[in-house]
Amino acid sequence: MAVGPGTLPTLHPVAGFRIGTTSAGVKKPGRKDLVLMEIAEGASTAGVFTLNQFCAAPVRICKTHLQQGMPSYLVINTGNANAGTGKQGHQDALDVCQAVADRAGVAIQQVLPFSTGVIGEKLPTDRIISAVPAAFDALSDDGWLEAASGIMTTDTRPKAYSMQLEHQGQVITLTGISKGAGMIKPNMATMLAYIATDAKVEPALLQSLLSRAADQSFNRITIDGDTSTNDSCMLVATGASGVEVTEDNSELLAQFGAAVDKVLLELAQAIIRDGEGATKFVTIRVEQAASSEEALKTAYAVAHSPLVKTALFASDPNWGRILAAVGYAGIDNLDVDTLQIWLGEACIVENGGRAASYTEAAGQAVMNREEITIRIILNRGDKQETVWTTDLSKEYVAINADYRS
Repeated sequence: MAVGPGTLPTLHPVAGFRIGTTSAGVKKPGRKDLVLMEIAEGASTAGVFTLNQFCAAPVRICKTHLQQGMPSYLVINTGNANAGTGKQGHQDALDVCQAVADRAGVAIQQVLPFSTGVIGEKLPTDRIISAVPAAFDALSDDGWLEAASGIMTTDTRPKAYSMQLEHQGQVITLTGISKGAGMIKPNMATMLAYIATDAKVEPALLQSLLSRAADQSFNRITIDGDTSTNDSCMLVATGASGVEVTEDNSELLAQFGAAVDKVLLELAQAIIRDGEGATKFVTIRVEQAASSEEALKTAYAVAHSPLVKTALFASDPNWGRILAAVGYAGIDNLDVDTLQIWLGEACIVENGGRAASYTEAAGQAVMNREEITIRIILNRGDKQETVWTTDLSKEYVAINADYRS
């Protein structure tokens, strides 16, 4: 069950970037599960990846190939993560890259592979390689929506966002897609996300913009506290618009950076809204912390608490569970008598206990909503951080209990 907005905006084509989606039958015959992205020559590409030490073979290959130059193709399969597959999995991913490279007439290092799905199962390379020609045949400028569906696994709806910005009469386009519904507590990216722009940006600056934006979006969402083996987020700048973003033009850089931030935040929040079994979209904001690390520690303690999450699912204003999570967040010398906790517009904790103004009816009114904000004011400094999460429902358990069946 998805929460909140589900209507996608108009997805603007990005000049210099084509997408083709086809069926390889990786897990289910006939399902469109193979996506190919073609990048024009001269483009810059940046990437951020999972910090999971058991990262999948495609992630390792992506990192290696990116160090050797800019890619011409991204190839993505769903239905199989190709993670926990050892040396064979590494070779399988290379074989897929080689098939794309041979068809396009480029070096294997110019192809980046991505996989998502069940961990620990052999990648059906024969099926994927057989489908590569069809993926090339499907390449088009307006393939974003089909690709957004093609990269889904347990997602219930495609996730995409697109916008244009104008600078001195010239237009820059940004369009992106993402996928993910479970195993979401990214650290450096999300499960999978691909964003393209027709701006011209040098690789180092593009990487800086992506890293910053991912840190404030994909690195601030959590559904179940699990970090995937396959998390990858790519940002491609084709340069086809002729508008060059540089550090010398601070006005344009700020405008473009804000647009990148916006696109990534929309894609990240779309993942939370479509979290496995989610019935609530929850914002946890920690204010007046001594440091960003302290604020995030507190926010994640609340966001990862099974007791808080199940109370959210039940629409139960059991505020003591939030208080307890703040208390065990690991904040040194926390003065519980000076902090405040708010549930929506209702103050639930102050002066070390239940707020005098709080009523059960006020708490219930907030908990009945689909979208809930929890504010924690630590009164220890001036740092602030926000994390987005979901509730924990019976459907989440059912989805993951039946995932491989």
